[in-house]
Amino acid sequence: MLDLHRLQLLHHFAQQGSIAATAAALGYSASAVSQQLSTLEREAGGALLDRTARSAELTVLGWRLAEHAAVVLEAVEAAEVDLAAHTGSPAGPVRIAAVPSIAVALGPALAALMSRERDLEVVVRQAAPSEALSRLRSRDVDIAVVDDHAAKPPTTHDRLDAEVLRHDPLVLVLPRDHPAIDEPDPVELPSLAAGPWICAPVGEPSRTAFDRVLSEALVTPEARWEFEGLATIAALVAEGVGIAILPRIAVTAALRDLVVLRELPVPAARAVVALTRTSSRGRPAIEVALAALRETT
Repeated sequence: MLDLHRLQLLHHFAQQGSIAATAAALGYSASAVSQQLSTLEREAGGALLDRTARSAELTVLGWRLAEHAAVVLEAVEAAEVDLAAHTGSPAGPVRIAAVPSIAVALGPALAALMSRERDLEVVVRQAAPSEALSRLRSRDVDIAVVDDHAAKPPTTHDRLDAEVLRHDPLVLVLPRDHPAIDEPDPVELPSLAAGPWICAPVGEPSRTAFDRVLSEALVTPEARWEFEGLATIAALVAEGVGIAILPRIAVTAALRDLVVLRELPVPAARAVVALTRTSSRGRPAIEVALAALRETT
């Protein structure tokens, strides 16, 4: 008989892509994960992993069993949710992964939620959108709060429920002493082509939005400085290093007195989305956590 715990390890491996990453996500040693997966291979009657000295990947049989494992784990989770719903009170841990520029905004409301619901434990972890989704699918977290800078964000996700919490407008962020702060809203972006503009590196979601806004305004920046992290970009603007286009939430309260936020000529926004597994959506603890997230944003 296939062991449920080992099926869960295989499911994690399918999401994480390596034994080392699976071990790190679950708090096990790599050797322990490898041994458990070897035992699962004996239970399954065939090779699930194609192993080399440096890596391992799922075989065709491994992928087939991983798909079955996802269904089995969903059924177990649905049973747990059904039983929890009958208690009527939120309890137990709720693990949330959130992109860094949103995580700071979530803290006060989630702390207040824990003070109201004494049997509820909320754990928030920062994670990039792709990492948050991977953790959600592997059941390492219960809610993933991600941002989507696409002009038309996707509305469906396989085996996941998505709820748009809000549309966070993009704004022009200027240092307090910048000459353009005296211009009427919205500021004409071509007059700011010299910058220097501070943005994320190519490939980052916010960089795609940055390039799209400037392209629509027919602006080719004369100077672009690239930095990781929206908080870093906002801090650099506050120091007078340059100017930026950022989501409003990313400019924290600590920086609001050091920068000026101006409207863009063509309104743009990122979607702040909360995702949960369809099989866990009815759990009371998750429902109250989602309600707190709606109030926050």
